[in-house]
Amino acid sequence: MRLRFPLRAVRADTSQLQRQATADVVRSDSSSRESVGVSHADFMAAALEQAALAQAAGEVPIGAVLVIDDLIVARGFNQPIGRVDPTAHAEVQVLRAAAAALGNYRLTGATVYVTVEPCLMCVGALVHARVREVVFGAPEPKSGALVSSCRALELPGLNHRFTVTAGIMEDQCRELLQRFFAAKRQPNVGSAFPGHRSA
Repeated sequence: MRLRFPLRAVRADTSQLQRQATADVVRSDSSSRESVGVSHADFMAAALEQAALAQAAGEVPIGAVLVIDDLIVARGFNQPIGRVDPTAHAEVQVLRAAAAALGNYRLTGATVYVTVEPCLMCVGALVHARVREVVFGAPEPKSGALVSSCRALELPGLNHRFTVTAGIMEDQCRELLQRFFAAKRQPNVGSAFPGHRSA
């Protein structure tokens, strides 16, 4: 399901959002990107490639790319374990890389594609970076801060808000996470740290 909406149209309950999609959500079945041959799915596929790198590194498989004028400016994936940095989420990594590449911490006109709905910390970083749009694949019921656990962009006092597009390659994004956590739940035979689980 591909949904595009200004955040004020989002309902607190995601099942209610799906039931009222025609009334509350503007569908994004065609966009200016698609008219020139580049689609949301193309960029989400690039984000999924980053998520695969995270998985290969033993991190939760979440990936992101930052796009300006239909060009990928930066790529990033979850690295809090490897970098020993609790803020090294895919979204923060891609914002850091883009800001360094462009020489500006304001990333106006940017669209961030991320495989999973951003958490509250990442939404804050995206607001501070002044991105134009966030496109995510799978919702995150426990910590997603755009439509799932809270609607962070509706908090008073924000000096910037961005457009949110949800559900791009949702099944592929969700399946990658589900496979990762299913493998983590399997007994870890021969592990140097019996019973240790990282997530």
